[in-house]
Amino acid sequence: MTGNHLSSVQTQALRQELQEQLARRNSQLLELQESSKEVSAADGNWQELLASITAADRTIAELGQALERLSEGTYGRCGHCDAGIPFERLKIRPLARYCIDCQRRHEAA
Repeated sequence: MTGNHLSSVQTQALRQELQEQLARRNSQLLELQESSKEVSAADGNWQELLASITAADRTIAELGQALERLSEGTYGRCGHCDAGIPFERLKIRPLARYCIDCQRRHEAA
C-alpha cells in the first residue's frame, strides 16, 4: 500500500469531523430509542421510527469503521484501486470509501 496522501492537518480535520458526526449520531440514536418507548406498534410512526433507528445505527457503524481506517492509515484510500481520495471529496463525504471513478463504476453496476 502506498503512503498516506493526506497531510497531518487534513487528517486531523477529518478525524474531528468524523468524531463530531459520531457524537451527533449517538445522541440522535439515544433520542430515537427513548422515543421508541412512547410509540406503540399500532402507531403509524412506528415503522418510520424503526427506519430512523436502523439508519442511525448503520451510520454509527460506518463512522466507527472510518475512524478505525484513520487509525490504521488506510482512510482516504479507495477501497477498490487504492488511489488516494482527494481531501476535497472527503470533506464533503467523509465516509467516502471509493475514488470518484470507482464510485461511478460501482453505481453503474
